[in-house]
Amino acid sequence: MRFTSEQRLDDGALERAFTLGEIPGILWTPGSASASAPAPLILLGHPGGLHTMYPRLVARARHSAAEGFATATIELPGSGDRPRSAAAEQARADLHRALNAGEPVGEDVVDRLVLPLVETAVPEWQAALDALLALPGIGGPVGYSGGVISIGIRLAVVEPRIAAAVLFAGSFVPRALFEEARQVTIPLHVLLQWDDEGNDRQRALDLFDAFGSEEKTLNANMGGHTGVPQSAGDAAARFFTRHLR
Repeated sequence: MRFTSEQRLDDGALERAFTLGEIPGILWTPGSASASAPAPLILLGHPGGLHTMYPRLVARARHSAAEGFATATIELPGSGDRPRSAAAEQARADLHRALNAGEPVGEDVVDRLVLPLVETAVPEWQAALDALLALPGIGGPVGYSGGVISIGIRLAVVEPRIAAAVLFAGSFVPRALFEEARQVTIPLHVLLQWDDEGNDRQRALDLFDAFGSEEKTLNANMGGHTGVPQSAGDAAARFFTRHLR
């Protein structure tokens, strides 16, 4: 991990951009981190495009820093300035073609788009976690928040350092990941926008039902994809405070 820039935000949080090999990322730590015990870490998932997602990511990071958490994120494969995959671009085009035509999105399209992303992204998140936990001022336990829910499912199954997760329903999930969801045992807090334009509501409910966790909460709110109310964010913050302290 190599830090490439840093700035102190007006609320005292420290923001540092880094690269992990060729993967760009950002780390935020609380202003008091140097004078306190190691901060628990939350990995901030997103749908790709760090520059585009930055305003929402930094808002989430500031909120977490105020609660004493460090947060970090990395760019997804094929997003931002990272090399594109011809196969993924074709799958994405097929997805948009079906959505624009008002047609059901085929399982083959979902598999071609999501499964290769999960296979590549999850080891990258694990490598980032190795590097982040080696830094002074950052410790466990670790949480995962948001992003492509299929990545969160796989991480929850294969990464024992993740103790709890907040997952955002609203992205397409391959059927194979439903089987992996049954292996998830960590505490979960799932956010669902009831009127999400691109989400299959029933499939999201079926996925929630499939999770094997004894403790799982579904927080459903009226509104579209970008209409998540502040109360939902506050509930997610309380969830992490309960499980990462």
